[in-house]
Amino acid sequence: MGLFDRLRGDDSPRVAFIGVDGVPYSLLSEHEDRFPNFASLAADGTASEISSIVPPESSACWPSLTTGVNPGETGVYGFQDREVGTYDTYVPMGREVQADRVWDRVQDEGLKATVMNVPVTFPPQRNVQRMVSGFLSPDLEKAAYPDDVREYLETLDYRIDVNPKLGHEEEKEAFIEDAHETIDARFEAFEHYIEEDDWDLFFGVFMTTDRVNHFLFKDYEHDGQYKEEFLEFYEKVDDYIGQLREALPEDVTLIVASDHGFTSLDYEVHFNEWLIEEGWLSFEDDEPEELGDIATETKAYSFIPGRFYLNLEGREPRGSVSEDEYDEVRDELKADLEALEGPNGNEVVDRVVEKEAAFRGDHDDIAPDLVAIPNKGFDLKSGFKADSEVFTTGPRNGMHSFDDTSLYIDDPDASIGDADLFDIAPTILDLMDLEYSRGDFDGASLV
Repeated sequence: MGLFDRLRGDDSPRVAFIGVDGVPYSLLSEHEDRFPNFASLAADGTASEISSIVPPESSACWPSLTTGVNPGETGVYGFQDREVGTYDTYVPMGREVQADRVWDRVQDEGLKATVMNVPVTFPPQRNVQRMVSGFLSPDLEKAAYPDDVREYLETLDYRIDVNPKLGHEEEKEAFIEDAHETIDARFEAFEHYIEEDDWDLFFGVFMTTDRVNHFLFKDYEHDGQYKEEFLEFYEKVDDYIGQLREALPEDVTLIVASDHGFTSLDYEVHFNEWLIEEGWLSFEDDEPEELGDIATETKAYSFIPGRFYLNLEGREPRGSVSEDEYDEVRDELKADLEALEGPNGNEVVDRVVEKEAAFRGDHDDIAPDLVAIPNKGFDLKSGFKADSEVFTTGPRNGMHSFDDTSLYIDDPDASIGDADLFDIAPTILDLMDLEYSRGDFDGASLV
């Protein structure tokens, strides 16, 4: 029991959640000798692979993980969403998340929450104990609340994110060095505020793992040039998880989880170009500047990752697909996607999920009509300026996966089973003995 508990005379249970963005469970579980702290956490508590969400993209995953509800309730479907009734798009930020975050529920109970580096939380909330916004924040000065947090983090050379441009270089040494420096400062900040011991919920995310996976994962899976550097980076992640676990008071339960899995990338698939070639999409201009330049004869268009919208009458400004045609046209597009093969002869799409199977809630009016979940090796892109080729390769050699998502709970009584991201928020509240209605979540507590 920590000093804060002794001072406040309160023995309410507490939770520390550490996110490891994009870390696949197989990576951690298959190398117990190199990652002994994850192995110890699994042995002492409960650990397993879980499922991500549809679509398995960080900007959609983290709002769902932190609220326990699907994108139809959070209102966030990816890095880019569209305005209702228009072809205009926007980048969702924290204020676009329409469902209650788990830390909001904690604060509503008169408890305190420290939240650090969670994607899609900019600008930082002023109704929490302290917050440092994560991915998509413009800079530390605008991302940190209150001011004393910013002042402390500046002494650490704390970065919101790595410099991803370094990953585009053929030689990855500078990128790897930057990744180490970024996660070093993140760990030091997490350790500092954990040891402050003045919170009821600590919620922090290491996002650098996702960045390293994007540029080095194929090296790991296929014995590439940087395989050892990749594993050495994860040895550091494992060490930091062990140190944070050791720093936690006895009344705190540790949860470590990723938001999606990862696998090797062979081809990027530019679906708006494919839609053009297949006659689904056309533009009024030979060099379109934005989605709004699509022609009236367009039947479908795409957003990343693998989200497809029919150009529906009454919903899109220049809709060409009538309500009566909707099911037939959608079935046809679904069949075309399922039949698509890559240059290597492999099927591009593992399965195609229909809107009503994945999304429900007050904000499903901007939901995609179909979401394609790719087979391993195919990263689904779109682009409003259609690319010259459907299949390309680039500097990234790793991609998100729906399966192989990680979950560790430092509680032997937890039962993970057939779990997914939606189960994490109610699990946190149960571990903290906070009441909620089961109908508030798409998931259920694992304890």
